[in-house]
Amino acid sequence: MTTLALLTTALLFGGMVLYSFGFAAFLFTALPAETAGATIRRAFPHFYLFVIGAAALAAALLWPQDRTGALLLAAVAATTVPTREALMPAINRATDTGARTRFKWLHGLSVAITLAHIGAAGYVLARFLPASGA
Repeated sequence: MTTLALLTTALLFGGMVLYSFGFAAFLFTALPAETAGATIRRAFPHFYLFVIGAAALAAALLWPQDRTGALLLAAVAATTVPTREALMPAINRATDTGARTRFKWLHGLSVAITLAHIGAAGYVLARFLPASGA
């Protein structure tokens, strides 16, 4: 169970980092801004489902041996739901209506949430390491 918990947490962490710093950045350098924006908009619901599923599975697998880590991952899953269901549509509405200030604020909030999720998953990963005597 520990190995599966580790692998699932690593998948969550790696997937969030790759999507946030690789895929999204690549799209905006490889495609015209309008096409990149439309593509990322279509990809985000799937990204959030991945985060919800991977974080929930990792939390369940981790529960027997690390309740603190499991609760952190469950919090990642739980807070991704309103991010996907409320924040993402609000960002899309702000984009569609040209509300630039609102878009910047909401997008900043989504970035902060994602960075917090990446940090939480990284912290849980670090908990798999044996305690160091140094």
